[in-house]
Amino acid sequence: MSQKTLTESGQEGAVEAPAAASAKRWWILAVVALAQLMVVLDATIVNIALPSAQADLGFSDGNRQWIVTAYALAFASLLLLGGRIADLFGRKTAFLIGVVGFAAVSALGGAATNFEMLVTARALQGAFGALLAPAALSLLNTTFTDARERARAFSVYGAIAGAGGAVGLLLGGVLTDALDWRWTLYVNVVIAVVAFAGGWLLLHNHRDAANSKLDVPGTLLVAAGLFSLVYGFSNAETHDWSSPETWGFLVAGGALLAAFTWWQTRAAHPLLPLRILLDRNRAASFLAVLISGGGMFGVFLFLTYYLQLNLSFSPTKTGVAFLPMVAALMVAAQVSTTTLVPRIGPKVVIPLGFAVAAVGMAWLTGIGVGSSYLSAVLPQLIVTGFGLGLVMPPAMQLATGGVAAEDAGVASATVNAMQQVGGSIGTALLNTLAASAATDYLVGKDPTNKLVQAGATIESYTTAFWWSAGLFAVGALITFLLFRRGVPEQDADAAPVVHM
Repeated sequence: MSQKTLTESGQEGAVEAPAAASAKRWWILAVVALAQLMVVLDATIVNIALPSAQADLGFSDGNRQWIVTAYALAFASLLLLGGRIADLFGRKTAFLIGVVGFAAVSALGGAATNFEMLVTARALQGAFGALLAPAALSLLNTTFTDARERARAFSVYGAIAGAGGAVGLLLGGVLTDALDWRWTLYVNVVIAVVAFAGGWLLLHNHRDAANSKLDVPGTLLVAAGLFSLVYGFSNAETHDWSSPETWGFLVAGGALLAAFTWWQTRAAHPLLPLRILLDRNRAASFLAVLISGGGMFGVFLFLTYYLQLNLSFSPTKTGVAFLPMVAALMVAAQVSTTTLVPRIGPKVVIPLGFAVAAVGMAWLTGIGVGSSYLSAVLPQLIVTGFGLGLVMPPAMQLATGGVAAEDAGVASATVNAMQQVGGSIGTALLNTLAASAATDYLVGKDPTNKLVQAGATIESYTTAFWWSAGLFAVGALITFLLFRRGVPEQDADAAPVVHM
């Protein structure tokens, strides 16, 4: 269904959308948000359940990382293909197939009887997630075209994307403690039933790029490039940086992505039209998503370790401890997308958000062996969450706004790819830096002494927090330099067409 909507200025000739269509848009937002929550949850919900799954299925410590990595590899490498499929064959089709497939393989993982079955299910989750995530975001982008409504919609979506990791930790802890680790996967089936029913009833299948063809060489190049990049960074956790399994894959990934970029300038139907990347505000937004994805890793992983190992929090209590950060992020998401960016533009708001997040992470380095959560963690989490709420929702909105309808899926996929690659980079770099800090701390000390061991772990956490703060500070500088002054046109003027 396509129809004109009334712009904010009420320009003559515009046709106001019926109240029913307006209400329908908000129901679509609820369905899209639910599907996005399912995808984001699975990046962290399984982490807390890993020790229980390992004990149940009997796989080794060396294999444990593949339960997480298999999902990340499939998700990152297939995102652009998933986004283009949504543009070519219709977003409703891509969305529903993604939801059903994600639920089916989640059930397969929950019923796993061995390591091979579980890791296969996780890889398939990543593949269906790569179809579902860009379809969901592009549906949001093409459904909400009124500037104010679009800002509200992206405040919800961005808050979920930013806070989903923390919610995953909470839900994973609750399900593992109350039921069984398998329910961290079975829960997706419950969510998917609601998302599928809503998508089936509310969405219409609109194919904006129906006359285009799939860029097969480009698909192969970018899939192999992203796979190599994420795999190389994943290997940095278990191998030395000098290992060919680390730098070899990183070099190969860079070369393949360079070849992909070259091919996109010559392909008749490019997978990722370079016009999407060449807009200055959009490029700055992609970088903001990349950097925030990398820096957030320092909050979730190392703070989870600290709360559970040093403060003796249970998995459920650890998840609850992150809720104030989620609340701060959601408040900031609403303020940034609906009030600040439409009035003063992203050149002030997004760098400010990075700076606030950097302060929060630097403040978090004050933790000690006997610190209190209320004084040494809670205020810092709130500050960091508020800062990230000023960054992620408006960056996602600007990264996908203003693109042609036929490019909405692939632009949305690029946002997700940036977040995934950023997380992989953050995982590798911060883990390496934290491990090196712990090793250096033990030099000249008795490594069998428990106080010394505790000091080494604190040193590793605070090092990761300092580097996360530095990453956010770099993000503030880069986005301040790249974003244009003023309010972007896509925020000032509503697009004329709605597809539902």
